[in-house]
Amino acid sequence: MSDGTPRDLSKVCSGDFETCLDTTFELRLDDDGRLPLRLIEVDGPPEAAEGEAPRARPFSLLFKGPPETFLKQRIYRLEHTRFGRVDLFLVPVGQQTDGYLYESIFN
Repeated sequence: MSDGTPRDLSKVCSGDFETCLDTTFELRLDDDGRLPLRLIEVDGPPEAAEGEAPRARPFSLLFKGPPETFLKQRIYRLEHTRFGRVDLFLVPVGQQTDGYLYESIFN
């Protein structure tokens, strides 16, 4: 989004995020640092059925972050070159040898 305003999450569906699958979002940290999070999974129907609002069908996103930084459960601002800015509630859901996993659920 060119004006820097975060995306309106009431108007997105999983298909909007599928275009960013296997790409990196930059998460803004409180100290003005940035942390790369890779979108590794989008789970849910790609778009609403005819006549439904975009968010009528639940979906979830799974991100992978680096192993040296653990993020607590909370809302974070993420930025993506194609998607723009988005504020997401991220929950840590796992750890692998190469990073931590974070989930965001839309319902």
